[in-house]
Amino acid sequence: MHPPHPPAETEAALAAGLRAVRPALLAPYGAALPDARAAVLSRLWRGLAHEPLPWVTHRPAGRDGLTLALADGRRLHGPRPDPYATGTAVPEVELDGVAYDHPAALMAALGLPHARSFAAELAHSVASLALSRAGQVPSAGPRTLWEWEQRVVDGHPFHPNCRARPGFSVAEQLAYAPEHRPVVELGTVAVREEDCRSTGAWPYREAGRLLIPVHPWQARHVLKGEYPVAAGAAAHPLMSLRTLAVPGGTHLKTALSARLTSSVRDISVYSITSAATVSAFMESMAARLGGLLHITRTLGAVTAGTPDLAAVSRESPDLYAGTGERVVPVAALAAGVQPLSPARLAEFSRLALTVGLRLLELGVALEAHGQNLLVVLSPAGDPVRLVYRDLADIRISPARLARHGIPVPDLAGRIVTDDESVLRGKLFGSLVAGALAATAGSATALREALSAAAPDLPRTADLTALLHEPLPAKALTLMRLSPERPGDLWAHLPNPLAGEFP
Repeated sequence: MHPPHPPAETEAALAAGLRAVRPALLAPYGAALPDARAAVLSRLWRGLAHEPLPWVTHRPAGRDGLTLALADGRRLHGPRPDPYATGTAVPEVELDGVAYDHPAALMAALGLPHARSFAAELAHSVASLALSRAGQVPSAGPRTLWEWEQRVVDGHPFHPNCRARPGFSVAEQLAYAPEHRPVVELGTVAVREEDCRSTGAWPYREAGRLLIPVHPWQARHVLKGEYPVAAGAAAHPLMSLRTLAVPGGTHLKTALSARLTSSVRDISVYSITSAATVSAFMESMAARLGGLLHITRTLGAVTAGTPDLAAVSRESPDLYAGTGERVVPVAALAAGVQPLSPARLAEFSRLALTVGLRLLELGVALEAHGQNLLVVLSPAGDPVRLVYRDLADIRISPARLARHGIPVPDLAGRIVTDDESVLRGKLFGSLVAGALAATAGSATALREALSAAAPDLPRTADLTALLHEPLPAKALTLMRLSPERPGDLWAHLPNPLAGEFP
């Protein structure tokens, strides 16, 4: 027995939009919907099964799967989920014997606080994921970095809101989302230099004014004519959607105040004013790693005093590829665009963890998820070094820096902390439970890769924690059901290396 689909309204609305702007996609969109529902339901079920949800009292596992006992006496039942699996499909989950094959319908039936708004996001995630898959056409292998990024079709490998884009019409998704391979015409807003705050060498200027690039979605929905917008550059959107590759090789991070996956993205005044300091500091830290890591330098950053009108210009990671080498975002490895053999997955794990643990010991925790972290592949396909971009969410420990005699940068705010749980959570949650897990695709493959890499890793207290303690991961479902709790919330997943190392 299946309940009716209230989310069908979202799917029908997207179909109506397609009929108006891209009718050729109607049939492939409809055909993609069942698998899109299962893909989002699998992500939701993973969160329900493994996150510290206060309304789940216990989780008895049986031969036929996993049952969640709810505080109100109801029971959820589904397959036993692998917390590190990607590409799996959960066709349905039962709530008190009623089978649900749509994640939004299940969430609505649970009737939890904030479930209604989360259900709407899940419905949007399903419909947009089906649209993303429907729009794919056979193409030659990627050549440029932006082509690699546009091949990551399904979005976040573990987030139920992997493709949720509320506030974007069908036409806007097709015009701005990277997986649809558009060229985006950026605008510019001219602001008097004395009315701006900037760092670095901002490259866009004319007659005493700074030209701030503006995403067309932002101009239409947020700025709403508050500022005159002139024509700017044509650019290719990258995975983050608000960051684009522009002619000349630089990347522009624009303000795009839309909710993507978990949060509304903007560019804070704090991140603008600290950008040059953080960039220079991280460049000096990368120099300590013997060429294993490059940082894409921030060239300039500017704000008109509001997060709604700001931009950051930074180097393209392509600058760090040698002859015949390719710079590939790790998310493309996880998405199967550039799969790694087991041996190369172990090499990549060894490289990424060596860099991450060395920096963590020195005093820097990277948020090394599949979007921020890129790997340089040799002409033969071997991982040889890393590139890291977007420094806004790293964490810096003054105590650890001081312990190693490293000058502490002149920074304050959330980027600075000596809390070991925060530092380890930032790195392990993004790199191990995120990038490496998604690239491996299962707990078994992740365990094999980590086991092969572990003997060669830096012997630090952080490594001991990684080998023996539960693995931190962002509680993505709990966070969407807890909007009153700002900041990250955490789950602690079974350690794939449990019992392997004394």
